[in-house]
Amino acid sequence: MSRSFTKQEKENIKKSLTKACKQSWTQYGYKKTGIDELCKQAGISKGAFYLFFESKEALFCEVLCSVQAEICDAACQVMEQRQNKYGAAEALKLIYRAYEENRFLYDSDSADYLVLRNKLSQKQAQKMEASSQMGRRLFLDRPYLLWKVDADLAVSVIYALLMNVKNKEILPYSHRETFDFMVDHLIDSLLE
Repeated sequence: MSRSFTKQEKENIKKSLTKACKQSWTQYGYKKTGIDELCKQAGISKGAFYLFFESKEALFCEVLCSVQAEICDAACQVMEQRQNKYGAAEALKLIYRAYEENRFLYDSDSADYLVLRNKLSQKQAQKMEASSQMGRRLFLDRPYLLWKVDADLAVSVIYALLMNVKNKEILPYSHRETFDFMVDHLIDSLLE
């Protein structure tokens, strides 16, 4: 007979599983992140895992969406405190640093990520797509940000800037300082 968990234990275990998943996914990727190891880190049996998540993919979907939501919330706070192009620039810098810490946020064109995408249920895929759309709309849904360029161009420039995180190892200069320089100089071309 399986052991039942208190409400507090359930919350703690779920947090532990998501934290362990986030760390392992960042370090090893989807395929090399095993449920057995995550359960070991959370102090539960593999059978108990399914009390918290219906599948490995459900856990990964939860982690991706929650990390994206945390980043969007933090970026929104920065922009609300400074409702101008400089607040937007600071928010971009915050997002870049979050991407740097969470490789799975920008590694969506890898074979490893494709394996995950192919295993997602339709509901999970829709949840992840909705989460991605939230990130895309982050800067566009701020009435105090007045764009000098077409919205699609603005989103494309922001995306291109953020994806420079993929090249961080090959840059001859600090990738963070390079990113900050690009943002500080492009923001005037993008926003009033």
